Amino acid sequence: MNSEKIYIRKANLKDLNYVMQIIKSCTELMISEKIYQWNDKYPNEEIFKNDIINQDLLVLVKGNNLLGCVSVTDKMDDFYKKIDWIAPTKKNIYVHRLAVDPKYQGLGYAKKVMNYIENDAIENNCYSIRLDTFSMNKKNNNFYLNIGYEKLGQIYFRDQSEMPFNCYEK
Repeated sequence: MNSEKIYIRKANLKDLNYVMQIIKSCTELMISEKIYQWNDKYPNEEIFKNDIINQDLLVLVKGNNLLGCVSVTDKMDDFYKKIDWIAPTKKNIYVHRLAVDPKYQGLGYAKKVMNYIENDAIENNCYSIRLDTFSMNKKNNNFYLNIGYEKLGQIYFRDQSEMPFNCYEK
């Protein structure tokens, strides 16, 4: 039995190549399933490098392997201002670019990452957690609904798709 510990930590610049490999694999998988959420322009290396520099990128690690990553910040992007959020916009957490290497998908790792983020938000007295996911990505939409997020509205990222992105809050 493999008893290597699974843990979450802040990413560092040494992780960047591994993160980009995971993103490339996830992008290729989504495109093969006709889910045009990510592409060669987004998310890109510069975005993840900035996430690391700003200490917003977390990585999921098992032994010496990165299994996934997620960007978590307390800064609200302007495009979220269109959404009628439930909780006050005071102290909220924003989740972006959650990715689990396709080799490890379906094993509960995304839920483990979200539980970690939720526990951290509770410990820091945050009002809510907010995120968006591509409306055509049924798996992601069901995932967020199943772990208690409420769908509140839609936004558009025309560089990525003509289809909307669903916004969620918990």
